[in-house]
Amino acid sequence: MKDIKFSYAKAVSAEAVRAYEAQVKNAQEMLVKGTGKGNDFLGWLNLPADIRPQLKDIQASADLLRRECEVIVCIGIGGSYLGAKAVNEALSSSFEWLEGRKPVIVYAGQNIGEDYLYELQALLKGKRFGIISISKSGTTTEPALAFRLLKTQLEEQVGKKDAQRLIICITDAKKGALRTLATQEGYKTFVIEDNIGGRFSVLSPVGLLPIACAGFDIEKLVDGADRMVKVCGIDSPFDENPAAQYAAARNELYKKQGKKVELLVNFHPKLHYVSEWWKQLYGESEGKDKKGIFPASVDFTTDLHSMGQYIQDGERHLMETVISVMEPNHKVEFPHDEQNLDGLNFLAGKRVDEVNKMAELGTQIAHVDGGVPNMKIELPKLDEYYLGQLIYFFERACGISGYLLDVNPFNQPGVEAYKKNMFALLDKPGYEAESAAIKARL
Repeated sequence: MKDIKFSYAKAVSAEAVRAYEAQVKNAQEMLVKGTGKGNDFLGWLNLPADIRPQLKDIQASADLLRRECEVIVCIGIGGSYLGAKAVNEALSSSFEWLEGRKPVIVYAGQNIGEDYLYELQALLKGKRFGIISISKSGTTTEPALAFRLLKTQLEEQVGKKDAQRLIICITDAKKGALRTLATQEGYKTFVIEDNIGGRFSVLSPVGLLPIACAGFDIEKLVDGADRMVKVCGIDSPFDENPAAQYAAARNELYKKQGKKVELLVNFHPKLHYVSEWWKQLYGESEGKDKKGIFPASVDFTTDLHSMGQYIQDGERHLMETVISVMEPNHKVEFPHDEQNLDGLNFLAGKRVDEVNKMAELGTQIAHVDGGVPNMKIELPKLDEYYLGQLIYFFERACGISGYLLDVNPFNQPGVEAYKKNMFALLDKPGYEAESAAIKARL
């Protein structure tokens, strides 16, 4: 089996990247030995091996929901749903909704949209549906709100006894509102370990159960991740370690060249939610202490017709990391046309992917010439094994990169600010003083 490849030749010199070797080794040692900031959240490091004993149980639970349900609702926010959605969207047919496949996986608890929830409840009316509720605490506003609504609806539609079988909770082992409720109601549960943060949880039951429910091979996903544990490990030579090189290259571009924004670029429409997961992983891990590369994303060639102008000619604070899928899963050849009114007969007989690859290469040349350094990640193909590799590669590089920035990559203190204000504005008990202070400012 091949491995994913990382290259930085179009972004920064080999000498500049190798200059980080000692710093990267130190960061790797902090990860492995647990001596760095946030060392109580390193459970993801060995997840590919640690999760294997649970795979059969996870698959059995997924099989039950797949047999019983037309629709499965995955409730969670941030890392509690983005990893699963990234993999499911990457591997699903682009037109799954029109193909009539069952079950359909939908998502809730990722927003507070009243229209969204109304439309979801309307869709589920009269349908056999199941719920996967994902929350360590059970009190995070968005998923807790969605779960209360959908739990009530499911019980009304099928009764409490059947609802009990069709609800699975992924939560804390001992504490929290969702754990208490699951114990009281007798729901099947899986545990989010205390030492695994949400954005690093895709290779735990948090991600694996919804992925298995979508019908994809979670063993292959874990196999791919396990391979990257070896490739990106502390014993892997720096010049052969893609996670080490990626962390070094992006920090060099940030610190020495003033590249403050990293665009994750794909030329494959199925990778859109991989970018969304990556944005949370890096934004929440590195954006603190007034530091951090801002993670953004674009879908090419689509966004070349919108954001392409800015990337080519705008402020030179950008770097790009391109995810390139080397071989499509299907083959489409461009046809010959006698009239040739569109002038495209020069493409006749070529695969569509060849056109796409030349667009990718042409874009890279143009952007590098325009002052946008380009790094590249090559996936041999888009399947569970290589997505598993990609996920662990990004996670490992994120831990290294955070330590190179001298921040704690595993906390997220800034996300609490809006919650305190929201609770105060909603007059939540216990927030009386904050409520009065905020309302005095309005």
